[in-house]
Amino acid sequence: MMQTYRYGEIPIEEIFDRTAKGEDVSRTVGEILLDVKKNKDEALKRYTEKFDGAAPDSFAVSEDEWDRAVDSVSREFLEVLREAAAHIRLFHEKQKRNDFVITEREGVVLGQKVIPLDRVGLYVPGGTASYPSTVLMDCIPAKIAGVREIVMVTPAKAGKLNPEVLAAARIAGVDRIFKVGGAQAIGALAYGTETVPRVDKIVGPGNAFVAEAKRQVFGAVSIDMIAGPSEILVITDEASDAAWVAADLLSQAEHDRQAQAVLVTDSRQLAERVEKELERQLAKLPRREIAEASLKQNGKIILADSIRQAIEISNEIAPEHLELCVEEPFAWLALVRHAGSIFLGRNAPEALGDYFAGPNHTLPTGGTARFSSPLSVDDFVKKSSFTYYTKKALQNEAEKIAAFARREGLEGHARSALARLYEGEERL
Repeated sequence: MMQTYRYGEIPIEEIFDRTAKGEDVSRTVGEILLDVKKNKDEALKRYTEKFDGAAPDSFAVSEDEWDRAVDSVSREFLEVLREAAAHIRLFHEKQKRNDFVITEREGVVLGQKVIPLDRVGLYVPGGTASYPSTVLMDCIPAKIAGVREIVMVTPAKAGKLNPEVLAAARIAGVDRIFKVGGAQAIGALAYGTETVPRVDKIVGPGNAFVAEAKRQVFGAVSIDMIAGPSEILVITDEASDAAWVAADLLSQAEHDRQAQAVLVTDSRQLAERVEKELERQLAKLPRREIAEASLKQNGKIILADSIRQAIEISNEIAPEHLELCVEEPFAWLALVRHAGSIFLGRNAPEALGDYFAGPNHTLPTGGTARFSSPLSVDDFVKKSSFTYYTKKALQNEAEKIAAFARREGLEGHARSALARLYEGEERL
């Protein structure tokens, strides 16, 4: 099912197959976005009728509708949501940045203001792909950052919303919810309509149309990232339980057929046991067809000479999720340079990160962990610097500034720095 290779038998770039798949939807998405920008709510109604079966009388979710949805969720699951939210808040509170002021130079005050975004849009998939966990992960850091308003959009299939998603939204602190999805929802958030307000940033996952829409509206608004198929790379030694390793690989393979699940180990015997476990567990997996297709198309087992070499392989790949299923994982952690989220030891399955542990599950995919980070409080703030000089402080530095400006051929800059040194017209 999963092809096994000795390291070096396959090019490193082919261990994770990150070639683009699927049809090009850019033109269709561009037309939808232009329509929404021009025709606003009227366009939203047409696309909602076309793709979701019916357009609601009102796109906005009322407080009464929201309350009834939350009331329909079991108390047990509401408590799970609250506990998960508490863990996520605890982790992300540590990411808050503060303003700073520098006064070490006489007559000079320099500083930085950390300013929350005014309004953020949260896209949440609907239908069979409804993720209350995404609501918690994407909304809570924004609330901690101090965002003034968080607007959620999610499709209502045949007019119905997932009550657990609405419950998560209430717990996380979403301010308003609108029943609209797809590329048209991204357009509404980016440009604003009579009903849906324009936002400063759009976050959240979606299908190929949503991802392409986010790509096209970037610049009009900020976005979190363009997420690719889910990825997991498990590094393990001989001592790991093969059943656990197989379960972790399947946890990502069941996402979709393009998901990437790779095992890197220094033990051929462990690799063989994992293969047998995959066969056994697949037979009982509800999403067997999807997981099996993912493993056959993209799954691989790489035999490394050592755990050190396995980590070097991982650093080349820069996976979204990395599991270090080894003894003394903290001893190896310093060698890991490129990974979205790292799970240490034999008792930290990736599913912890998806739902409950606290670190964010919105992670860089497609090798972008080489230069980007998980979603965090930093994604929901911007920074402004400020500068103050006394007259004496400027006089001490004006000639130096002018010299710098003239080296770059910008005499106007030089004169601006020197203007306050002289009296009357001679200064210019």
